Amino acid sequence: MRDWVAELGLEPHAEGGYFRRTYTSAHTLSLPRGPRPAATSIHYLLTTDEPRGRLHRNRSDILHFLIDGGPLEYVTLAPDGTLGRVRLGPDDERFLLVPGGHWKASQLVDGAGHGLVAEVVTPGFDYADHEFATEADLCGFPDANDALRPFLAA
Repeated sequence: MRDWVAELGLEPHAEGGYFRRTYTSAHTLSLPRGPRPAATSIHYLLTTDEPRGRLHRNRSDILHFLIDGGPLEYVTLAPDGTLGRVRLGPDDERFLLVPGGHWKASQLVDGAGHGLVAEVVTPGFDYADHEFATEADLCGFPDANDALRPFLAA
């Protein structure tokens, strides 16, 4: 496996795995919650040392594109409680849209050694628009608890 961490200059991510912001649009949008860049992009990597991304949500839409490795499984939860599972991998999907306001988490599956994804966030990412899930956030979704609990922070 290529050393994607060194090659791309990735750093540990609070969600799990590794990342580096690769793009921030010079164009700014004026939103009720404050100005945001029109778009941002990151590289995001899961490895056997960091095989899981924590459950979180953003206010913005996020497009995920598989670059290398996999398969990865994304588990999503829509505001109406609909649970989704999508695999990104060489023999699976290569693209995933997670709409703003949906919870999401990711993990390596089927013995994958790594999964490198490019993410595009629009409007652009801002930490004020991001939150990690807690046990209390799952209370309203009893049918999804078993699927989502492993992605909560320890």
